[in-house]
Amino acid sequence: MSRTKYILSILIACSLNTFAQQATPQWRPSYHFTAPANWLNDPNGLIYLNGEYHLYYQYNPFENKWGHMSWGHAKSKDLVNWEHLPVAIPEKIIKDTTTMIFSGSAVLDKQNVSGLGKGKAPILAFYTADLPKQHNESQYMAYSNNGGLTFTNYAKNPIIDLNKKDFRDPNVWWHEASKQWIMTVAMVDEHQARFYGSKNLKDWTMLSDFGKQGNQGSGWECPFMIPLAVDGNKNNTKWVLMISLFGPKGPTMQYFVGDFDGKTFKNDNDGQLTLLVDDGDSFYAAIPWNSAPNDKRILLGWLQPGGKETFPWKGQMSIPRDLALKTTPDGVRLFQQPSSVVAGNLKKLAQNRVISKQNLAVNGELKLDEITNANWIEAEFDLNGAKNAGFKLAQLKDGQGKVIKEIEVGYQADKNELYVDCSRSEKGIKNDKNIVQTARINPVGGKVKIQILIDKSSLEVFGNGGEKVISTMIFPDEKATGITVFSKDGKSTLSSLKIWDLSKK
Repeated sequence: MSRTKYILSILIACSLNTFAQQATPQWRPSYHFTAPANWLNDPNGLIYLNGEYHLYYQYNPFENKWGHMSWGHAKSKDLVNWEHLPVAIPEKIIKDTTTMIFSGSAVLDKQNVSGLGKGKAPILAFYTADLPKQHNESQYMAYSNNGGLTFTNYAKNPIIDLNKKDFRDPNVWWHEASKQWIMTVAMVDEHQARFYGSKNLKDWTMLSDFGKQGNQGSGWECPFMIPLAVDGNKNNTKWVLMISLFGPKGPTMQYFVGDFDGKTFKNDNDGQLTLLVDDGDSFYAAIPWNSAPNDKRILLGWLQPGGKETFPWKGQMSIPRDLALKTTPDGVRLFQQPSSVVAGNLKKLAQNRVISKQNLAVNGELKLDEITNANWIEAEFDLNGAKNAGFKLAQLKDGQGKVIKEIEVGYQADKNELYVDCSRSEKGIKNDKNIVQTARINPVGGKVKIQILIDKSSLEVFGNGGEKVISTMIFPDEKATGITVFSKDGKSTLSSLKIWDLSKK
C-alpha cells in the first residue's frame, strides 16, 4: 500500500471511530498534560531551551490507541499551559520496513562536537528505532537546527545495533567528571541497564552493565541516571538510577542509589532491596528534563490510562516533580515534590480561587465546600491520638442526599500508612489488589502532611513532603464533587488546609 493510501485509510478509520465513541470531557485533566487528540505514552526528549520546557512524547498521530509511534511535541514556560506543535519525528514507512519512533532523550550539543550544527548548536535526539517486521530494536540519532521543531535522521544510523528484539530507550547526558557523553539504555530481557560513552555523540563505546538487582519481575525499560546532593550538601552527591518495569501492582518504577565513576555504577544498598519511586499503580516511564534552570532535577512520568476509555484523547502525564535525596532512619532515600515551577504559581493558576483554613477541629466527618475535581490540596493533620484521618473526595450523592460513591485518602496511624481507598468508587474498574493502595510513613512530631492532586481522572498523593507518593487513575462521575474531612477513633486537628481550584473556567 502506498504511503498516501495508507494515510487515507487511517483517516477514514479514525473518522468512523469518532462517530462510534462518545467524548468524555469529565475526565480530561485541567492542569496535567494531554495531547489534543489520540494516544500518548512515555515522555521523550525532555529539554529546557531559551526559557521553555520542551516535551516530546510517544504519540499515535492517527488513532486513540497505541500504534504508529512517533514523537509528539509541545512546549511550555510554566509546565501547565502548553503550546502544541506538529509531530517532530514521524513514524517512517517504506515498502518493506516500518520504523516506529520509540522512546529516547534529547540534548543540546553546545560545542557542536557532532558536527551536525549549522551556525549554532544543534539539538540531538536519541531514540529507539523499532522495526516490528524485522523484530529488531536499535538506537538512532536525529538532529535539529530549527529549535527542535523538525529533525533529520543521521545518515549513518543506527549508531548502536546489537541485532536484538528488545533493546531500547536511550537516555543521553553529559558526565562532567569523565568529560564524555553517557548513554543509558535498557537491556530489557536481561534486566540490565547498559552504559555507553562517547566524545562526539556519534561513536559509542560500551562501558559496563548494571542489573539483576532489585525487582526483576519483568523486563527493564526507560533507564536514566542523575546526580543528587544528599540533604542539599553538594559535597555529598550520589547517583540515582531509575528503571521502569511491571511489578505485582502493574506499572511501576524502582530506583538505586550509589556511585558512578564514568564507567561503572555501584549500588550502595543490598542488591535484593527494592526501592519504589511511586507506590501507586500508574506512574511509569518517567525521565527528567535536561538543562533545567539552576540544575534542578524535574521528573515527568506517564500515568498509564487505567480501566476506562477516554475520548478523543487517551493518556496523560504526571505532575512534574522536583527530586531530592534525604537521609532517613532507613538510609538515603528519594523524595519528590510537585515541581516548584508549578507550586510557586498556584495562586495565579487558581485565579485566586483558594479555600484556606487553620486549626480546624475534626471529630467524625466535616463537610467542606462543593468543589470541582480539578484541585490541589495541601493539609497538615495533628493526629492527637486519632487512629485515622484524611479526606473523602469525589463524593456522589443519590436523590436523598446519601453519599453513594467516594474516594478516601488518608493516614492510618496504627499501621503508619498513607493510603488511597477506591473501594467505594472504582470496583470493576480496578482489580482487587489495587483497590486500596498504601505507603508507609511515620508521623513527624505527631503530625502528618498530605498533598492531594486530583485532576478529573488522576490522583497523586504526596506524604510528608514527598517521602512517599501514590499515583493512580480514577473515573468519578461528573457530578461527584463533594469533599469532606474526617477523623476516626479520636479527634484530630487540621492544623492547616489550602485548596486551590485549578479547573478551567
